[in-house]
Amino acid sequence: MSLESEFFLLMKFVIPLYLLAFVIYAIRAFKGPTIVDIILAVDCMSFDIAAFMAILAVYFKSAFLISGAITLALWAYLLDIYIAKHLVSKEVGA
Repeated sequence: MSLESEFFLLMKFVIPLYLLAFVIYAIRAFKGPTIVDIILAVDCMSFDIAAFMAILAVYFKSAFLISGAITLALWAYLLDIYIAKHLVSKEVGA
């Protein structure tokens, strides 16, 4: 069994899980009872997309997808820091 066929076999199981998780996160993001739930759902969606982009980058051997995944993950982390700072001290900035 070649590496590509193993990758496609793995993707048959992984892609439905990613889609199911994304739908659950989207429901939580739209209906979250608190602002913390919404932030956590958006954060999880961002990191799921970044991980999926990294998997695709390894498969396609593309550096552009890795740079996009890293940028998205860093953006989500920065958003978490700003929102957490705003929720704690009601200020945003340096």
